[in-house]
Order: sequence, then structure tokens, then C-alpha cells
Amino acid sequence: MDYMDEAIKEAYEGIKSGHGGPFGCVIVKDGKIVGRGHNSVLLKNDPTCHGEMEAIRNACKNLGTHNLSGCELYTTAEPCPMCLGGILWANIRKVFYGCKVSDTDKINFRDDEFYKCFEGKSNLYSAQECKREECLKLFEDYVKTGAKRY
Repeated sequence: MDYMDEAIKEAYEGIKSGHGGPFGCVIVKDGKIVGRGHNSVLLKNDPTCHGEMEAIRNACKNLGTHNLSGCELYTTAEPCPMCLGGILWANIRKVFYGCKVSDTDKINFRDDEFYKCFEGKSNLYSAQECKREECLKLFEDYVKTGAKRY
């Protein structure tokens, strides 16, 4: 089975259904697809419903874990910063992608603008520290609970 072909099928499913952009994804573990997703931003009115994020959610549900170590991810486009963050938090270390960020830019998706934020070359948002001492106390209280880290 060609896993990238499955990611492309996911993308076409989303396009045909009017769910969002041309982004599909599958997650594979031990030679088996354990998660699938396509862009569902328009369907769910949720800007976080990118193909990779949907596939991560699906794989976590199917495997009963938040840790996708040992999985590979196949996606139709190079992950945006949000999806890259999700991939890293899920402990996925191997990613295969079709189109590059520059290709995504050509069809009017603005991934490149978000990457510029990390380089300090964009003014898409502003951030300012607020109530740090209170938030540090919150962190201290959390540590005291002995809660499981992930």
C-alpha cells in the first residue's frame, strides 16, 4: 500500500465534501494505517482542523494514547507551524509530505506568513507578558499535585 496515495485520497474526500482545503493525512504504525484525516476547517468551523491534526486525533483515539511514538505521518503538504507542533507533541519523528510551503502559498494559503512570525518578520500578532507571578504560582501548585507529565 502506498501511504501517500491514501493521504491524497483523504484530501480528495475533503474537497468533494466541501470540508476545506486540499490537505489529507494518514498515520502509520507497524505497516498499518492507524489514523486518517483531511482538512475539516469549513465543516467544523474550527481553524485547528487541519488534515494532520485530524489524523493525529484519529490515531490517538484508535490507539488509546496521546503518544504516537513509532508512527510515521504522510501528508499532502509540508506541515504548517500548528501541525508541526502537534506532530512533535505526539512524538511522531518521521514525516513524509507532498507539496512544499511555497506550493501552498501559490494556492493562497498563508503558511509562510506563520513561519515568518518565528523569525520576527511578521506582525500578525502581538504578545505581552501578563500576571507572571500568579501564573508561576499556578505552575507551582500543579507540580505539587504530582500530576502525570506527557
